[in-house]
Formats: sequence, C-alpha cells, structure tokens
Amino acid sequence: MAMEEEMAGLNINDGKEEVLSLQIDVGSQTVTYELCLVGCFLTANMVHFSAIKNIMANLWHPLGGVQISDLRERRYLFKFYHEIDIERVINGTPWTFNNYLLVVYRVGGNEDPM
Repeated sequence: MAMEEEMAGLNINDGKEEVLSLQIDVGSQTVTYELCLVGCFLTANMVHFSAIKNIMANLWHPLGGVQISDLRERRYLFKFYHEIDIERVINGTPWTFNNYLLVVYRVGGNEDPM
C-alpha cells in the first residue's frame, strides 16, 4: 500500500521546468561542391531539363546516384556521391544530348559553380 500512496503523490508538474535551448549557427554551414560537375550544352536551342535529368542519369548509371540541378543560363550542376562515378563521367567525354555537345567542368571544393 505504501507504493500506491507514493504513486498517488506523484505530480508531473513538480514546479521545476527545464528549458532546452538549441543554438544553430546557420551562417557557419558551407556548401561544398567536391564531387560536382558543371555542364553546359553547346547550343542556342532550348534544352528540356526534365529530359536531361532522365537521359543523363540513365546513360551514366552512377553507382551512388546523381542529383542534377538547373543553374539557369543553360548551366547544369551534376552532383555525384562517389568519386568513381564522377571519374567515369569525366573519362567518358565527349557526351552529347540530342546531338548537342555537353561541356563539363569539375568544380573545386568551395568554388562557386556559376
């Protein structure tokens, strides 16, 4: 019975409140482009971004995958997740899409891709 009395006397609000404070320094996060290529198709015609994403990813078959982003001004960012994938793409050049030559440049660590 003593245990039941102790349990009855428990109170969730015991008057002590702990505040958890998280400080996140957003400014210190740096974006790195270590495993990235910037590509540009040599054409004055419009190139459909969705078609580029599907066809280039299927053509390259990267082991770790590839994330393709439109940087505007007819430039595209190809982000790889394994060194072997980016090396295979670089060594396999020249690449074309709809007979348009794709020129690629390997971006350095903190270098701006534009």
